[in-house]
Amino acid sequence: MTRKAFITGISGTALSAEERAFIAAERPWGFILFKRNIGTPGQVVSLVDELKKSAGRPDAAVLIDQEGGRVQRLGPPQWPSYPPGALFGRLYDLDPALGLKAARHSSRLIAADLGELGITVDCLPLADVPVAGADAVIGDRAYGTEPGKVAAIARAVTEGLVQGGILPVLKHIPGHGRATADSHLRLPTVDTPPNDLETTDFAAFQPLADLPMAMTAHVVFSALDPVHPATTSATIIERVIRGVIGFQGLLMSDDVSMNALSGSIAERTRAIFSAGCDIALHCNGNLDEMREVAAETPELSGIALARAERALASRGAPQPFDRAAARAELDAMMVRAGTSGA
Repeated sequence: MTRKAFITGISGTALSAEERAFIAAERPWGFILFKRNIGTPGQVVSLVDELKKSAGRPDAAVLIDQEGGRVQRLGPPQWPSYPPGALFGRLYDLDPALGLKAARHSSRLIAADLGELGITVDCLPLADVPVAGADAVIGDRAYGTEPGKVAAIARAVTEGLVQGGILPVLKHIPGHGRATADSHLRLPTVDTPPNDLETTDFAAFQPLADLPMAMTAHVVFSALDPVHPATTSATIIERVIRGVIGFQGLLMSDDVSMNALSGSIAERTRAIFSAGCDIALHCNGNLDEMREVAAETPELSGIALARAERALASRGAPQPFDRAAARAELDAMMVRAGTSGA
């Protein structure tokens, strides 16, 4: 069955009749879940199953943002809390091996939670490198401020997800760390010279260029493209993401409905594909907007289809894992870092 090159959210904890008909007719490549879609474990399992059945594909990608800290769609009392990325950085500064172990344990535990629900993709790891004065939208989600350290921790996070049978999404390529605005609210502009970007922001992503999927940043890098954010910039996608960074996997946009992007939803969607993204992501569950995205989205074909198929094929079965022991170790490491992790 052919699929269209978009990922969609839905409005609630179960599909409406209209949403079910929309999915059957428009055939999105995947779905993304948010807190509004989450009730009990049994409800989430049923919803995920319903999404896949409506799409007519048991391998339909089901995504979630489950980082830990502030960005955790699954949480207490039904699911455990996980630490923010900054905790791994603090432990890394005490002992690099300890920081990497904590990052790996946390993401492996998250993978176990997701796997039980039928969720197959986590929008993690981050390789954003924040700087002083940047907007707090990244903040303690980041692993550190030095690109080598960030890349090492991001690799450990990736390993934990992969060992748990969950596909990772690298974000926010080519870097959201310098942004002085929250791209959910308005368009950030970064005026840093290209050489500085290459030795810091872009450098954190380069060691992770082999990951199967990545999500773009709604950020203008004025020295490279003064008009368009990375998501809709052919220059940034071709020269930086595919060129300097060397990422050749499936490239999805960040959310089409975020206020950083201008124009109608249809215009934004067209711009995303014109720039070279493989997949458009729409998150808010507004059915009218979903229809606009679908109307402007092409069928997956050519290199984008090959990248999508390669990404799905890279997902393996979960490896053996002592969940209780890993959680106990993670809790002990969180205490050592001086936080309870929530």
